[in-house]
Amino acid sequence: MSFRIGDDGIARCAWVGADAEYARYHDEEWGRPLHGDRALFEKMSLEGFQAGLSWITIIRKRPRFREVFDGF
Repeated sequence: MSFRIGDDGIARCAWVGADAEYARYHDEEWGRPLHGDRALFEKMSLEGFQAGLSWITIIRKRPRFREVFDGF
């Protein structure tokens, strides 16, 4: 796996690139276990909607998904 040093000096996986939202996702969520029914249901739902789309597209639309699905 290749890494990249961000402008903030933090090493991240290369797939993050220079996108701030992807960096936040990488630092705060990616690779961390989820606990609780709501969190797991949200993740499974988003994975389903992701079919054919990039994950960053889903991450950017997540606030709207939460709104229309009443917080999952």
